[in-house]
Amino acid sequence: MDYGRNELADRLAGDYVIGTMRGGARRRLETLLPAHPALRVAVQRWQSRLAPFALSVTPVAPPATLWPRIEAQLWPGRDDEPGVNGVKAPWWSRLAFWRGLTALASVAAVSLAVLLASPPPAQAPIVVVLSGTAEAAEGVQSFVASVTADGRALVTKPLINVNVEAGRALELWSVPAQGAPRSLGLISSRAATVVQRGRLLDGTSALAVSLEPAGGSPTGAPTGPILYVGKLTS
Repeated sequence: MDYGRNELADRLAGDYVIGTMRGGARRRLETLLPAHPALRVAVQRWQSRLAPFALSVTPVAPPATLWPRIEAQLWPGRDDEPGVNGVKAPWWSRLAFWRGLTALASVAAVSLAVLLASPPPAQAPIVVVLSGTAEAAEGVQSFVASVTADGRALVTKPLINVNVEAGRALELWSVPAQGAPRSLGLISSRAATVVQRGRLLDGTSALAVSLEPAGGSPTGAPTGPILYVGKLTS
């Protein structure tokens, strides 16, 4: 099979990163990665493409009692404690054994991450925090924007809900160092918004959000007040 074909490499990498590739097929792809640069590049491209979508998932902290309950069910006897009737628990139920196994799995995962990232070197998404201007009611940092390393996808998410009056909308702008702003489309005031188009940040020195009519600016330039601004850092 010719893994150097871009279409095949992209399809396999997509299945691998999304998680629909499992079992023997997944293990076989991992053994092929060191010898096939096209596969490595495709996997990295898919990881960069999907990374911003993590911003749309609200983190949920597990209760503090969860891990002790799991430990109590899996390991009734600890290494430093006798088991039932003073007899130590068997090796497969001891905490030290599973800690060691977890450590080995972590080393393997880190090694795979290093392999996928080189070559070429991995590039982290660009994250921009947009702060409220004097025109914004909140006057605090209210939006975060994450741009994939290849500049093809952007995700915005409000850090707090922004109240927008009926008949109005928020519009995102790419602001160059010189020249007119370029519209990147309308964004939500309460949920994550995904923007996908080629070369989002070419010539961009800052991102801005303006208040516009419901359908967006009718002129192709900001017509309402600028509510939030965030500068890109090099």
